[in-house]
Amino acid sequence: MENKMKHIPFYVDSSNKDDDDDHEGSHHQTLLFITACLVMIISWVLIHRLKQWNVKGGPKTWPIVGAAIEQLWNYDQMHDWILNYLAQSKSSVVVPMPFTTYTYIADPINVEHVLKSNFQNYPKGETYHSYMEVLLGDGIFNVDGEKWRRQRKTASFEFASKNLRDFSTVVFRDYSLKLSGILTKTSFQNQEIDMQELLMRMTLDSICKVGFGVEIGTLTPELPDNRFATAFDTANIIVTLRFIDPLWKLKKFLNVGSEAVLDQSIKIIDDFTYSVIRRRKAEIEEIQEANKDDKIKKHDILSRFIELGKDPENNMTDKSLRDVVLNFVIAGRDTTATTLSWAVYMVMTHEEVAEKLYSELIALEESKANEENIMIEPYESDDSESFNRRVIQFAELLSYESLGRLHYLHSVVTETLRLYPAVPQDPKGILEDDILPDGTKVKSGGMVTYVPYSMGRMEYNWGPDAALFKPERWLKDGCFQSESPFKFTAFQAGPRICLGKDSAYLQMKMALAIICRFYRFKLVPGHCVKYRMMTILSMEKGLKVLVSRRP
Repeated sequence: MENKMKHIPFYVDSSNKDDDDDHEGSHHQTLLFITACLVMIISWVLIHRLKQWNVKGGPKTWPIVGAAIEQLWNYDQMHDWILNYLAQSKSSVVVPMPFTTYTYIADPINVEHVLKSNFQNYPKGETYHSYMEVLLGDGIFNVDGEKWRRQRKTASFEFASKNLRDFSTVVFRDYSLKLSGILTKTSFQNQEIDMQELLMRMTLDSICKVGFGVEIGTLTPELPDNRFATAFDTANIIVTLRFIDPLWKLKKFLNVGSEAVLDQSIKIIDDFTYSVIRRRKAEIEEIQEANKDDKIKKHDILSRFIELGKDPENNMTDKSLRDVVLNFVIAGRDTTATTLSWAVYMVMTHEEVAEKLYSELIALEESKANEENIMIEPYESDDSESFNRRVIQFAELLSYESLGRLHYLHSVVTETLRLYPAVPQDPKGILEDDILPDGTKVKSGGMVTYVPYSMGRMEYNWGPDAALFKPERWLKDGCFQSESPFKFTAFQAGPRICLGKDSAYLQMKMALAIICRFYRFKLVPGHCVKYRMMTILSMEKGLKVLVSRRP
């Protein structure tokens, strides 16, 4: 018994030792397996990274997330981030993202291929439509195919109308004078103002009058709160963020974060938009009742679409009209106001440009006064009534034809658009695999984005002074000379070229002619001017200035 007891511990210990050895062996094998997997993953990541880094000198990319990390890190300065890579590549830049791949282009030959030569292969696409649908719906800027063609045909007919042009000229003059009245009052009170906000109000009132035939009065001297404009800007910012936010669909499903804010903004936007539609429909019915035997003269674009909606084949519901309204708001309000803001900033920071422009405006004033045998009234800049009368007299000389004589003003606006295009980048879908003229391969399901912001700063497009604000580059013997729309892409090109180009120039030149003739601006000390990330190149913190009157 004693001997057995002596052997039992030995037997048990021997058994435990064998089990421990088995455990240690198994654990060792597991560690070896995990280490091998980690080595393989790290090697794959490094190889993938090295490979991607050498492709077109593009951004840092990683498995699964692509270039999203670097893009998010540089989100607030994304246009300059893209510019930096395009400047290095001299051609195009490929940026892989979690669910698609973006190819950015700035060479006019590539742009012409996408926007014209192979137009059918590069629609807006489902990806872009899904990002923007909540705001723009099935409006002209967010659809392809028959929906796009039908809306473009109607809009093209309206923009070609002399009646609309003449109506627009009167409206743009009236609202420019309202803006002038506010500037005069501000200058006497020596108060700082946000020019971008005022210009946004002016263009919103204008597009609602020209586009939809309604007066909404945001540019009154009291500057009432504008919930629609605030909600529209918020929605614009959030849908832009969707392009690089892989979680936006989840946030939308859960109705949290930015998508919850977007939902609230869209409700405000829709309330305003549907009220505009109801108001215009009611006005049309009243006019029809009062003028049963007369043909109604419809100057505004919405009325034309409402009229089309009476034909069952057109299927124009209130939702369709809502999309029409919002697409024209982003086209007629945001793009024009932001361009005017950058133009004022460029003029005020380039004294020689301001003086040349002032001289041209004085010359036009004297020339028109002589032609129409009008006595130019003297005015006292310290007398508000005298000053305002003088502004009105000058504005009455500004017609579509007389504004066409202002070649330097036209160059100032165009040069502003070259460096600060209202739409800084414009993505297109890819239906089928293709090879761009520079040899870049693009895959079906990806996106190609031409980048007007970068194109305007490329030395191979504009020469060694490409980064300088130089309106003279557009003049030849004192007359404005245009460039290829595939080089100067502020108004897009090809079949989708902007129908409102002439109307936009008309409003911008009308406003700037009055502003630059009678006022000087000085940036508020410490105010920082930089863009914010949204589909339109607006100023993040506005344009805060002090206003003084020209003697």
